[in-house]
Amino acid sequence: MTNSLVPPAGPQRVLALAQLTNAVGDGAFLVTSAFYFTEIVGLSPARVGLGLTVGWAVGSVAGVPLGRLADRRGARGTAVLLAMAAGLAVAAFLFVRGFLPFVAIACAYAAAQSGLAAARQTLLAGLVPTGERTGALAYLQSAFNAGLAVGAGLGGLAIQSGTREAYLAVFAMDAVTFVVCAGVLLRLPGVAVRGGVVRRVAGNGAGRVAGGVEKRHGGGVVRDRRYVAVTLLNTVLLLRMPLLSLGLPLWIAERTNAPTWLVSALFVLNTGAVMVFQVRMARGVTGLASATRAVRRSGWVMLAACGVFALSAGASPWVAAGVLVAGAVLQVVAEMGQSAGSWQLSFDLAPADRVGEYQGFFGTGVTVARTLGPLVVTTLLIGWGTAGWLLLGGVTLLASYAMGPVARRGTASQPEVRPLPVLVN
Repeated sequence: MTNSLVPPAGPQRVLALAQLTNAVGDGAFLVTSAFYFTEIVGLSPARVGLGLTVGWAVGSVAGVPLGRLADRRGARGTAVLLAMAAGLAVAAFLFVRGFLPFVAIACAYAAAQSGLAAARQTLLAGLVPTGERTGALAYLQSAFNAGLAVGAGLGGLAIQSGTREAYLAVFAMDAVTFVVCAGVLLRLPGVAVRGGVVRRVAGNGAGRVAGGVEKRHGGGVVRDRRYVAVTLLNTVLLLRMPLLSLGLPLWIAERTNAPTWLVSALFVLNTGAVMVFQVRMARGVTGLASATRAVRRSGWVMLAACGVFALSAGASPWVAAGVLVAGAVLQVVAEMGQSAGSWQLSFDLAPADRVGEYQGFFGTGVTVARTLGPLVVTTLLIGWGTAGWLLLGGVTLLASYAMGPVARRGTASQPEVRPLPVLVN
């Protein structure tokens, strides 16, 4: 059990610690931000939603150039600067008094967060051998969920208090966690890209390749048709993201007789399962073939989860509760399998000297899913009921099956692949 929670000593553990620190602040921010901006700042819910949508749209666009910056100028330094920038943006929210300043800061915050994610992926690619990257990302996801749980608890205390001072304290804490994250990242060795080769910078100035292949591509990531197609399919698979926060709460309240407190229980179940089992789920994913198999299996499990969720409509309260728990178990298994497979694909299909740029583009799928997901799940689940659940599961299955042929496809735009030279200290 301990091996599933604590990553190996070295860069993986430092990256996980940075992720954990960051997630504590993010968890507190997520549960309190809507209340803070509406009750303390005085913005309408519609304006808060619009401002955050604009902010994340800008962030999704900024991820690619900031990832390219990490490739060219150094991943560690870029990550540290972006963590500090995100902390400053959160601190600036403490002084917001109007809509336009709120939108401007939201854009800066989202851009810094998107760039930071891409830079951290670049760091991981340079410091962790190729075969261990998906496992390392699983540890990071476990740390992220653990931090979110702690942060959400702290945010809940602020909500319970309901005072201006409590909300300000949460935002100040979030800003501090970004600064601490930057300090943790400074403990990592630098990663440099020289002559198209990713090297870990050692203390004596020599370099060592972390593993993988060098891939050449004569244009930006948007000209790599295979990578774009994989990213689009992954975005379809990520449309299930608002299920726990929006889709299931509305389904439980409007279409079932289950107790409403079950919403919190399902969230805890999901968070805890990812924290404990994500590493185990990722162990068998080590290459392109195993990654596409994991994604394909996750499609079948997600279809089963949707079918089980649909059965909860009209059942007695406790039967509905049991059915919803069973569906939530299937859903989190599908989530962990899809995550492990997509992580592996996102690295395997990216040029070794442009990981930041490619990861920045791959990360736009999360933003798009967060933007379109609420509309999709509410329309399908609340509007269409059982048919909507089955359609959601069917689309997920089709996208998961398409991932394999697309990922393996050789096209004129496919990068040239050749072995990386291995340098030793």
